[in-house]
Amino acid sequence: MVIIGRKGTMLEEQVYSRYLNETMTLKVYLPESFSDLYKYHLCIMQDGNDYYQLGRAATLSDRMHTNGEMPNTILVGIHYHDKFDRREKYHPQGRQQQAYMKFLVQEVVPFLDERLPTLYMGQSRALIGDSLAGTLALMTALKYPNTFSNVVMQSPYVDSAVFEAVKKADTENPIAIYHTIGTEETAVDTTDGGQADFLTPNRNLNEQIQEKGLPYTYHELENGNHTWKYWQQDLHRAFLSLFN
Repeated sequence: MVIIGRKGTMLEEQVYSRYLNETMTLKVYLPESFSDLYKYHLCIMQDGNDYYQLGRAATLSDRMHTNGEMPNTILVGIHYHDKFDRREKYHPQGRQQQAYMKFLVQEVVPFLDERLPTLYMGQSRALIGDSLAGTLALMTALKYPNTFSNVVMQSPYVDSAVFEAVKKADTENPIAIYHTIGTEETAVDTTDGGQADFLTPNRNLNEQIQEKGLPYTYHELENGNHTWKYWQQDLHRAFLSLFN
């Protein structure tokens, strides 16, 4: 199905995943100047509908392509069914997290490379996500750095599994990381009905990544809380960091 987007074009593609045992929807946004004669970077966004609707990612892509701020880039949004499905697929202890990573690496990337004029390189692919989706982006790229060499994580959930993944990161094939956290994210509502301090573990993660020596950009959003108001405002800077 083809949906006419803003300046560009939105395509909906269905991919059956043998790892997840379900059909997943990819929302692919082609920039206005899209042509099979060019090669394109890929930016794959978990929480995809949120990035399109709340983050205004397609509109931002239009503007940045027009202004020459973004190289030829195709956005791909992948969404979840509900908050419980999201936790199972994105959380470090989620029952389907490992399967979801394999879905991205072994099913989504080959599907897109076959159908679109991509660059076929990890350096031309990025994973982006907010909160748990940011956690998933980081852990996937750390495990598969040859497939995804760029990560944007906005206010990621951080626990011992995340610290362990960074500790084991391959510095011979380093990934480039863009990382933000809001200074007011000290009591974030969680899926289980509780609250958690995101700021402190993100600051600790910042120190660990810097010590690891990975290519890295870190920002604290002054007075920022765990909402799309701040992630949307930060997205332009995050997109600028990709592929540069």
